[in-house]
Amino acid sequence: MEHGRQVDLQSCADEPIHVPGSIQPHGALLFFHEDGQLEGWSMNAPAMLGIVPALGLPYSDLGLPADAADAIADCIAVRDDDDAAPLVASLRVGDIDYDCVVHAEAGRIVAEFELRETSSEEVSRFAIKAHGSIDRLRRQKTIEALLASAVQQVREFTGFDRVMAYCFRADDSGDVVAESRRDDLVPYLGQRYPAGDIPTQARRLYTLNTLRMIADMDYEAVPLYGAPGAAPLDMSFAVLRSVSPVHVEYLKNMHVYASMSVSIVINGRLWGLIACHHMAPKLVPHAVRMAVDVLAQVMASTIHSIEARHEASLAEQSARVRTALVESLLLDDDPLDALGEHARALMAASGTQAMVATQHGKIGAHGDLPTGLAEAIVASLPDNQHDLVVREMRADWPEALRELLGKWVGLLALPFDPLGHGWCILLRVEQIETVAWGGRPDKTEAIGPLGARLTPRGSFDAWHETVRGCAHPWEHSVLANSRLTLAELVRAMNAHRSQTEATRAQLLAMLGHDLRDPLHSINMAGMVLERTGGASGGSSQPTIGKRIQSSTNRMQRMISQVLDMSRIDRGMGLGVALEEVDLKALLVDLMDEARMAYPSIPLELICDDPATVKADSSRLAQVLSNLLSNARHHGEPGQPITVCLRARDGEASVAVSNAGAPIPPETVATLFNPFKRASLNNPRNRTGMGLGLYITQQIVREHSGEIAYRYENERVVFTLRLPLVGG
Repeated sequence: MEHGRQVDLQSCADEPIHVPGSIQPHGALLFFHEDGQLEGWSMNAPAMLGIVPALGLPYSDLGLPADAADAIADCIAVRDDDDAAPLVASLRVGDIDYDCVVHAEAGRIVAEFELRETSSEEVSRFAIKAHGSIDRLRRQKTIEALLASAVQQVREFTGFDRVMAYCFRADDSGDVVAESRRDDLVPYLGQRYPAGDIPTQARRLYTLNTLRMIADMDYEAVPLYGAPGAAPLDMSFAVLRSVSPVHVEYLKNMHVYASMSVSIVINGRLWGLIACHHMAPKLVPHAVRMAVDVLAQVMASTIHSIEARHEASLAEQSARVRTALVESLLLDDDPLDALGEHARALMAASGTQAMVATQHGKIGAHGDLPTGLAEAIVASLPDNQHDLVVREMRADWPEALRELLGKWVGLLALPFDPLGHGWCILLRVEQIETVAWGGRPDKTEAIGPLGARLTPRGSFDAWHETVRGCAHPWEHSVLANSRLTLAELVRAMNAHRSQTEATRAQLLAMLGHDLRDPLHSINMAGMVLERTGGASGGSSQPTIGKRIQSSTNRMQRMISQVLDMSRIDRGMGLGVALEEVDLKALLVDLMDEARMAYPSIPLELICDDPATVKADSSRLAQVLSNLLSNARHHGEPGQPITVCLRARDGEASVAVSNAGAPIPPETVATLFNPFKRASLNNPRNRTGMGLGLYITQQIVREHSGEIAYRYENERVVFTLRLPLVGG
């Protein structure tokens, strides 16, 4: 059987600490096959227990005290019960008191005989005092008060020189959050210890076996003896298990000569530790240790309840915000307005200091953000994202953006409308933190008791480090509530979109079927009125007739747009019939008609290359008329509208431009969308429905062309491109 190996920090992460092959010398150990035959023993067992062991000898033939034999027999009987607790018996061997602890592990029965230096009466008093602490702990309302009370009480009934409560962070580093100590000892309260102080396999053991005792750091390990080639004894749950020499050296560097640690485990996670230190050897009786272990379980339950109440409160607050936000989203046409209305509540529920909402290129910022930062943050987010984007430190951001961030290094982004690049972005500021490390956490090459190697640090005086570039980490509860909020936002957006589609379909049906015939009748009546006006001598009749015709023409144009929209929505297309069209001739005719209708607006054809394209002439005329109409409605009064026809590289281009201010970026993002808010109720185009450019783009696409906007030389320019015949 292997009896362990020498290790240093280089191999510490791989050290098999659960199979050390040795025990601490304040007790003896026997282990048996599950049928009760002796499989191995610690080398001090014969002298300490007064037995003559032999491999394969039944436990009943070892001459053990009756209480020990009974405990072994009972453990064999329940060996297959994974929930069976270790069996404990108090006994004497000669004039020496022992606590016998028996447990089953990996098909073996392990019996440990630990020396007890304290009388049974004194042990009982300690245990009673420990159990009396439970009610006091349960009455604590905060985690801070609970831990402060716990370390004081544990120190009182165990007598350790120092008792500390550690709380572990998400990165596995630990903070000393409560401490009770001897007055002459240097305080460790508030210090942080790096994750590397507790290697992964040690953390696993702390979770499995919640209590560990080292009675004397100067002990000499007692090896185990077993059959050659037998598997090492798993001592994960053993009370006498020998510990890593690196850990012993670590504690001796702290001038600690006895230690006890009790794990605080919540939902299978190592939440914290109660660490007890003594500056001289010390053995705490098993019964007292078990009382402290029960105390730690009560602490874990109480901490879990406090955290659960806090998380429930946050969840309730977030639920209220979600409900109010969804109600606003369903009533408001613009999601950004609804998000802005509830920005303060959203920030309060998530513990953030700023918020940015964006959709279709429009951005709303809430909080003390520098000019331009909101736009840069939005630009850094991925396209077509459906899950949260989380950033907690400057290093998580794209490198080009890091210098612009300033203090805003924490981001939690909710993509509520991936197609429209719609985001609700919550921001946290940098937490500049001065960390008091328990000694400089660097590993250094040195000559230690175990030779030249990487050794545990020798000084545990507080070493201060200023940590920058990190925000407070996003809590699990905040992330969970944010996912619920995201789901509600997406549902609200889908519901709003469905409602809009239903309303639009209803409008299309009404305009398409109920108004066409009456408008046709009105138009005919207007024509008759105009033609007969001169004969009757009524001077106002022609004017009335023209107004009727003008109004009905506008309404007919609106209905045509809506019907086109309906065809597009149903995937029917616009039904273009392609033929060869002289684009220059079509353009000249349309401009002549526009000059006659609006003689006060100058129209200029500044370039006129000949161009023939495959097109539906009426649909192409609809596109060009729409571009001229937009230039007329939105251009500066009295300024010329210019048209340039070019034929280059197999492509015809028509650029229609007017003098005017550039279109705002948030409007450009939705320029070719239907029912644009910027088009509805425009005072310079009161009949506009926001459909013209949308339909224009669809017509152009059916002609295998493209249309685009740009702003150049203080002019708004829309350019239509179509393939030339034979190009």
